[in-house]
Amino acid sequence: MTKITSNGELRLLVKVSRFYYEDGENQDAITARLGLSRSKVSRLLAQAREAGIVQISVVPPDQLFTDLEARLETRFGLKEALVVESSATDTQEAVSRTIGTAAAGYLARAIGSRSTVGIAWGTTLYHLAAALPSYQLPDVQVVQIIGGLGPPDAEIHATELARHLSRALGCRMALLPVPGIVADQRTRETLLHDVHVQRAVQAFDHLDLAFVGVGAPTPDSVVLRDGSIISQSELDDLLRKGAVGDIALRFFDASGRPVQSEINDRIIGMTLDQLQRTPRVVGVSGGPAKIPALRGALAGGLINVLITDSVTAERLLDATQVGVADAPVGRARAARIPATAAPLLAADHG
Repeated sequence: MTKITSNGELRLLVKVSRFYYEDGENQDAITARLGLSRSKVSRLLAQAREAGIVQISVVPPDQLFTDLEARLETRFGLKEALVVESSATDTQEAVSRTIGTAAAGYLARAIGSRSTVGIAWGTTLYHLAAALPSYQLPDVQVVQIIGGLGPPDAEIHATELARHLSRALGCRMALLPVPGIVADQRTRETLLHDVHVQRAVQAFDHLDLAFVGVGAPTPDSVVLRDGSIISQSELDDLLRKGAVGDIALRFFDASGRPVQSEINDRIIGMTLDQLQRTPRVVGVSGGPAKIPALRGALAGGLINVLITDSVTAERLLDATQVGVADAPVGRARAARIPATAAPLLAADHG
């Protein structure tokens, strides 16, 4: 702490501080008023802070959760966390809508004028796209990172989401015009030779950021809704192998490790390894059913930005909710510098 040597010096420090912090005068006004140089005023203000005469505190509004965000960032090694308000009585749909709206604001802030942005699928990502205002970013590119899943006309269908996002941003897009999961590996290999599919797939390794939902493998999950994605028996096999969640239909266990399954050979979309090489992967997810899946994704470093709700955030930070051991901090991720800087209910993706 700076030592004050005289009452005169102390008086000047207090006077300058009051003019600046209480009366709102700028440094030029104080310079003219007191006949001091601008550099002298600047030094006095710094000295007043060092001496404790001026004490600045940040008091966030009640609806902000900056403390929760900081704890999540420290605990799980995140680049950033964004927490929105929720209550234990909120429906999954309400939570998804609130998180998706917040994610739209994050996207608008994080995207650069030449960014390449990946988008997966799911209810919360639908709300993200729906909440975006219109922009004109012709040098941005949106990339669909998993083929279509579920009914093609569904609002949460990956192709529809990519189109919606591209229209909102006024930018280019690379669609993946194939199913997200096909009958066998041979069909997958055939489709991967299509020139339009190759264009999207080649972009997977050049994303600056990706927005993904985190799915929970529960009986009422959207992946089981109409039987067109995976079957109950396939889900049972994944659960026996330790699956706790998925990102873009790539299932992982409680430590965030990929769950090996024949389903992987039939998926057309990004792998978890490719996802981990993406500089900024934004997990947009929340709700009670998502806790184990989010823990796994965080433990494996599959996401490095988390946008979630306050109830979910509290439970993620509560070690007693984990079981025998706390979730480990996410694995180190490969770094790459960017070139720039009808809704479903229950335990849906996102």
